Amino acid sequence: MNDMTFEGFRYRKPLPNFYKIANPQNPNREISEDLLNDLEKLALKYDFVGLSYSKLSSDFKREFNIDFENVIIFKFLMAENILKMPPSREKGKLMDEEFQEYGIHVYEFADFLRQNGFQADLIHPLDSSLSMRAIAMQSNECVITRSNMCYFREGLNSGFFMIHTSAGNLPFKSENDMLWVEDFCSTCGVCIERCPENAFDDDGKILRKVCTAHRQGCSECLLKCPFYRRGYDKVKRRYERMKK
Repeated sequence: MNDMTFEGFRYRKPLPNFYKIANPQNPNREISEDLLNDLEKLALKYDFVGLSYSKLSSDFKREFNIDFENVIIFKFLMAENILKMPPSREKGKLMDEEFQEYGIHVYEFADFLRQNGFQADLIHPLDSSLSMRAIAMQSNECVITRSNMCYFREGLNSGFFMIHTSAGNLPFKSENDMLWVEDFCSTCGVCIERCPENAFDDDGKILRKVCTAHRQGCSECLLKCPFYRRGYDKVKRRYERMKK
């Protein structure tokens, strides 16, 4: 059975195929603001916290051998009560169940787009040939923290799924205003100091073979991170004071 890495954790159950509607033969290329708002409302109905949009560059597509360019990212927050559990098989099982519950709804989002004339396909998290985090970075709405988490402003404990679509007029961002986070991370080091496995090398880079997040669901670096404990806005204000 294949393993998959999803936002720092490992899941072993592939998502079933839950599409109910086929892709249109001649898909639409432009989506209305009203229809996009309806899609966001549908996502919020199932406790997703927001949508982001990636427009993959030609160079990026060539590098990763990708034949699509428009991506919608559906973000959710991983449950705090699960994250705060000590690492264990039971924790991993609960993370897997949470992942499955959110993932099932993404097929409904794809069907919503298909029903309205758009090509829409889930970028399957089990596809090891794709870098989900690299695609996420193309949205200009996230950064990779020192603890190797893909951080959207909604929360450090963000998980996400993706759909690629024929809709080419999505509200893409051209610049990333979160890049200051990388500078803050380089001066913080809480994740390194509090790591129970000493899973960082002398240069502060995470050692994947030592880190137990993938095997046992360790969340310690996330739970101790200022972005998780205080939130984006408070940490940004602290950073701005530091830079004065």
